[in-house]
Amino acid sequence: MILRSSLTSPFGRKVRIAAMRLGFGDRITLVQPALTDPEDPLRNDNPLGKIPCLVLADGTAVFDSAVIVEYLDHLSGGSLLTTDPMARVRMLVRQALADGLADAAVSMASERFFHTEEQVSESWLSHQRGKVERALAAFAAMPPVLDPVGIDAISLASALGYLDWRQPVPWRETHPELADWLDRFSALVPEYAQTQA
Repeated sequence: MILRSSLTSPFGRKVRIAAMRLGFGDRITLVQPALTDPEDPLRNDNPLGKIPCLVLADGTAVFDSAVIVEYLDHLSGGSLLTTDPMARVRMLVRQALADGLADAAVSMASERFFHTEEQVSESWLSHQRGKVERALAAFAAMPPVLDPVGIDAISLASALGYLDWRQPVPWRETHPELADWLDRFSALVPEYAQTQA
């Protein structure tokens, strides 16, 4: 299988951690696309041109990160997503919240990457910052459990890792309890350090 993703994408990192924990680490080859190149094969596999995108041996493309993880979890017999219906819904909602946190942080970074300083919209950055801060507050009040480590925890750790890299908000200063949570996560999940760009 081929995983089209960058090393720094929080969504790609989530998939890579999940794949390694599920035993697929040596069966997936990471291919970094040229995201701004209209000829890059990524756009054939995912018409949206977004990463990550998992390409199966038969050419089937699976995207986005939540769907890829669902697929890999199903193939492995399931260990990252609970089968209890309501617990599963809660876990998927928390995965969506972590993914939304990461998406807002990526949007903040992209605003400065794709625009000149004069074109940067402070109101857009403030809007995205609000999403990040509200999501952090929600997770600080109730972080994902770490026994067992589920996809909600992997998603949050990947988002926090991206915040550490891009630093759109000073999250460690405002939420030291989440910094402690991330330390516990990284001690339990060696794949977190192994996937750091």
